[in-house]
Amino acid sequence: MESVKQKDKKVFEVLKGQFGYTNKLEAPKLTKIVVSTGTGRKVKMDKKINDFIGDRLAKITGQKPSVRAAKQSNAGFKLRQGEPIGLAVTLRGDQMYNFLDKFIHIAVPRTKDFRGFKREALDNMGNLTLGIKEHTIFPETGNEELKDVFSFAITFVTTAKTKEEAKAYFDFIGLPFKKD
Repeated sequence: MESVKQKDKKVFEVLKGQFGYTNKLEAPKLTKIVVSTGTGRKVKMDKKINDFIGDRLAKITGQKPSVRAAKQSNAGFKLRQGEPIGLAVTLRGDQMYNFLDKFIHIAVPRTKDFRGFKREALDNMGNLTLGIKEHTIFPETGNEELKDVFSFAITFVTTAKTKEEAKAYFDFIGLPFKKD
């Protein structure tokens, strides 16, 4: 089985005919993966939930997440400036490719009733954002704590200039999309 990192090196050869690339740097490439989750309402009920979710995200991604604080106060949400409201991890380099391999080949097949990701999740700048409903699809998480299941978002940031380039890139690296 070919890894995503090996496929990423062949993108130029495969897509140059389709998009008319003349230089390797024109081909789309994955620059970073951002894994983030919000913990706003849960923190009010359980003060240790940030530690628990941070520990799970660290096991899943292989990197310690950073705490994200509220930028401004909002009385409607009973939120004060500086309160922790989420966690995020930014992956680059080898950790990014290792996470993507694990996501495509191990976690996605473990998802219940999975039929592919929607192509509408791609934005016009060539980035893809996916919502994962249960963190338990990753093998590093213990299934004994099923009461504390949380969801998170994964954003794949690429250098693609258009939506079509990004679609072709993600199809080539093996991200499963719904059939059109």
